[in-house]
Amino acid sequence: MRLLTPAALVAATALLLSACGTTENTAAAPSESAAASGPVTVTDARGKAVTLKAPAKRVVALEWGEAEMVASLGVMPVGAADVAGYNVWDKAAPLTAEVKDVGKRNEPSVDAIVGLNPDVVIIADERDSTLVPQIEKYVPVVVTKSSDASRNFDRLREDFKLVAKTVGKESEADKVLSEMDAKLAEGKKAVEAKGAAGTPFLMADGYLEGSTVSIRPFGKGSLVSDTAEAVGLKNAWTGKVDPQWGLGQTDVEGLTAITDPKTVLFYSASEEDVFTTGLAQNAVYQRLPFVVSKKIHKLDAGTWTFGGPKSIIMTADQIVKAVTA
Repeated sequence: MRLLTPAALVAATALLLSACGTTENTAAAPSESAAASGPVTVTDARGKAVTLKAPAKRVVALEWGEAEMVASLGVMPVGAADVAGYNVWDKAAPLTAEVKDVGKRNEPSVDAIVGLNPDVVIIADERDSTLVPQIEKYVPVVVTKSSDASRNFDRLREDFKLVAKTVGKESEADKVLSEMDAKLAEGKKAVEAKGAAGTPFLMADGYLEGSTVSIRPFGKGSLVSDTAEAVGLKNAWTGKVDPQWGLGQTDVEGLTAITDPKTVLFYSASEEDVFTTGLAQNAVYQRLPFVVSKKIHKLDAGTWTFGGPKSIIMTADQIVKAVTA
């Protein structure tokens, strides 16, 4: 399965959804949660004020990071996109079997979403083209920023607090963020105590197209790079990255720019592992410094590199364990 870069799916989403339309009876009855407490108004990533009759209890989340945020606040979504994929790629906040699948992240079904009678749909900013207006005909929509390579940790906090206010779980959000901050501080202290501060790292994932391996380095500003740097490491990848996700694109020859023998490779491969298959016999790869020194660490399956605070905690734990072993 090719890794599911959220940004790469926008155009396809817009085209497909504009064609699918809605055919079911979408006249949703008022939800039970509407009378549970007073109205709540949030200002989402569009700058739009969204008012709900009450904090949302029935939530559909269309991006995995946002689904994780909702679940980690103690509110199980009634629907999410590609639930099976989520359960493979994001184990930081597991979804229960009751969560309904509303289609692919790049091709959700408006009918399926509205048919769940949600109080709100939470959607990443990148999908704000044709999908949001379609859903807003029936259900309030809250849009998150989802990623910003110029300020990803601050963005993460803002998105998480936005989601928390939407579902009436602001105190729970403060606890989770405090847990994340404590984990990063503890990790940095452990790295410094081991004398590993400043260790250069390369974080990447990759996929195979035919016989060609493509590699995506997570550059400075990506969420997982921010995590590694927060515990005291230094990103060795200086190649071009996109401004939203901090992701680069290269082949194995491009990795030869990394020459420091102290460099540690962390990679993500919850499904296909191109680092042990497609690259196993590659002579260029075998000469890279982290391969020669065997400083290679595969992130645990289900470590989502575009997740919420719980994913940050999960990632930080593994990074610190690797460099302090």
